[in-house]
Amino acid sequence: MKNKLNCVLLIDDDEPTNFYSQIIIESTDCTNTVQVVTSGEKALDYLTKSNCHDNGTDKFPCPDLIFLDINMPSMNGWEFLERYSSLEPHQRGNVVIIMLTTSLNPDDRLKATQIPCVAGFENKPLSQSKVLEAIKRYFPDKY
Repeated sequence: MKNKLNCVLLIDDDEPTNFYSQIIIESTDCTNTVQVVTSGEKALDYLTKSNCHDNGTDKFPCPDLIFLDINMPSMNGWEFLERYSSLEPHQRGNVVIIMLTTSLNPDDRLKATQIPCVAGFENKPLSQSKVLEAIKRYFPDKY
């Protein structure tokens, strides 16, 4: 890895999945920070506190990459994306969003391709190869 990402944000309500995904991301040594939130609401709160126009604060570093689950209670991934798109540009930052889901529904994959801020769609579980492929594809200057 030439340069590390500033931060990877995991948005998933399943704590064991987050634990596993965090270990996978950290094992690739591709980022300075992995942040984990367990709901779309917490993710929006995190992003509004991160001040992405200046790379964020120590407590809330601006994410470069978000792995977003679809099926979450209260606010699912699709609802998060609707709210995310209405954030101020400095709160959205320049983030790559990849849906990370157990959904095998082809309609979900199609829907993701129709949302401009969604860069990719991956099935769980996250793997080192999926993380490194995302870095290579969306952050070629870092790989």
